[in-house]
Amino acid sequence: MATAARPSNPFTETLAGFGANILGFFEELGGAVSLIGRIIRSFPGITKSVPLTLDQMLKIGVGSLPLVVVTAVFTGGVAAVQAAYQFQDYVPMRYLGTVIGKSVVIELGPVLTALVVGGRVGASIAAELGTMRVTEQIDALESLAIDPIRYLVLPRFVAACVMLPVVTIFADVLAIGGGWAVARVSLDVDTHTFAEGLRLFFYVRDVFGGLIKALFFGMIISTMGCYYGFRAGGGAEGVGRATTRAVVSSCLSILVLDYLLASVLFRLIWT
Repeated sequence: MATAARPSNPFTETLAGFGANILGFFEELGGAVSLIGRIIRSFPGITKSVPLTLDQMLKIGVGSLPLVVVTAVFTGGVAAVQAAYQFQDYVPMRYLGTVIGKSVVIELGPVLTALVVGGRVGASIAAELGTMRVTEQIDALESLAIDPIRYLVLPRFVAACVMLPVVTIFADVLAIGGGWAVARVSLDVDTHTFAEGLRLFFYVRDVFGGLIKALFFGMIISTMGCYYGFRAGGGAEGVGRATTRAVVSSCLSILVLDYLLASVLFRLIWT
C-alpha cells in the first residue's frame, strides 16, 4: 500500500533555505580570503608582471576618470545644497566649506568613487576572467605551467590597490570644486568665506583616512571580480551570473568595510 506524501512545511523550507544561504556566504567568504592568501604568496613574482600591471592601471584608473569626474562634481554640488539647507537659520555659512571638505575627504569621496569604479571594474574583471574560464584559457595556462594567479590576478589586484587612492584624490578635489561652484553661484557664498571654512578644521589625518579606505576598497573590488570570474561556469549565462555577483558583492562589501574602517580609524586610532 502506497504511503501518502507528507505535506510540506513552509517554515522548515524557509529555515533550510536560510541556512543554505548562510553556509554559502561563509563558503564564498572563505574562498575570497583564500584567494587573497594566494595573491600574497605570488607577490615575489610581481617583477615579471610589470607590463601587465601597468596596462591594468591604465584601464582601472584612467578608464574610470569620466565616471569619477561626473560623480564627484555633482556629489560636491549636492553636498553644498544639502548643507546650506540644514544650516539655514542655525549655523553660519562660513562653516559650509568645513562640512563639504570633511564629508568629501572622509566619506563621500572614497565610498562613492569605490562604488562607481567597483561597478565598472568589478564587472569588467569578472566578465573577462569568466570568459577565459568557460573557454578553458585558464586551464591552458595551467597546462603550460603558468600560474594564473600571478599572470591574471596579481596585476589586477596591484593595479586596483594603487589606482583607487589616486582616483580618490582626483574625486576629492573635483567634489570640493563642485561644492565651491554651487556655493559661489547659487548660495551667494564668496570664495574667501568658503576657503576659510575649508581650512578651519582641516586635518591631514582625515585625508589619510580616506586614502586608507580607498586602498582597502581597491582590494575588495579586484578580489571579488577575480574570485567570481574564476568560479564562472556554464557558458555565457554563467559569465553573466558571475559578473552580477561580483558587482553586488563588491558594493555590499565596500559599505560594510566602510563602517568597520571608520570605527577603527576615527574612533580607536585617531581619537
